[in-house]
Amino acid sequence: MQRELGTADLALLLALVRAGNLTGAAQLAGVDGSTVFRAVQRAERVLGQRLFERSRQGYRATELGQRLAEHAERIEAELERARAAARSPEAAVSGLVRISTTDTLLNGLLLPSLRALCQAHPQLRLEITARNELANLTQREADVALRATTRAPAHLVGRQLGPIRSAVFIARAAAPRKGRAFELSAAPWIAVDEALPEHPSVRWRRKHLPRVEPALRLNSVQTVFDAVRQGLGVGIAPLFLAQPFDDVVALTPPLPECETQLWLLTHPESRHLRRIQAVAAHIARTVELH
Repeated sequence: MQRELGTADLALLLALVRAGNLTGAAQLAGVDGSTVFRAVQRAERVLGQRLFERSRQGYRATELGQRLAEHAERIEAELERARAAARSPEAAVSGLVRISTTDTLLNGLLLPSLRALCQAHPQLRLEITARNELANLTQREADVALRATTRAPAHLVGRQLGPIRSAVFIARAAAPRKGRAFELSAAPWIAVDEALPEHPSVRWRRKHLPRVEPALRLNSVQTVFDAVRQGLGVGIAPLFLAQPFDDVVALTPPLPECETQLWLLTHPESRHLRRIQAVAAHIARTVELH
């Protein structure tokens, strides 16, 4: 008689769901790829059902595979809580935490806050992905997400960290002298491209400067701000990006229509893991908006 699935089998299945391939799963679980492969085959024989769809892109969990991964994650969280109860609250955490954000938030807010976290937890490993699309935390593409949005997705646990305010900026060398009028519609504009068609800065410009056609389009707010600093034109950027630099000048006060909220997001089943709790708490405590 074939044995039933155990916690070790579930842990390997969870690692494969998170990584999407045998090599990555083996690294997460601290075993070799053949061990993961055999565990999947054994589990599918025991259950008589497919747990993963195989393709050249890797392993994608079936509906049953995803449900088992969710159970495995709850077991993992309980084990983490049990281990944490046996340690002092100040004990260092270890393991991998994957963070999803955008390059704007990464450079302006997240990276400056990480040094103290890494010093406090030298065994902690971080994997950060910066892209415009929100990572699918339900499908385990990331453990923590830092995002600018008006509201958090309903299926995630969200913590609002504060408002992100933006203004129109220009390089100081190109700024008008004090007391001189400056016509925004006559300036060369730098804006985000079609990758962000509904970005608040795009909507503001279309509403208030409908005849303006940007002279330069870029695929992120960070690169728009970088181009402004280079003197290529004017553009809308968050105040937190400009705060460390004295080579840019705000041409407007903060624009209410461009204001969004900074959200810290986690998956409800994994947020209790000690390493994820530590990272999320540190980000919430140290990220500084201006």
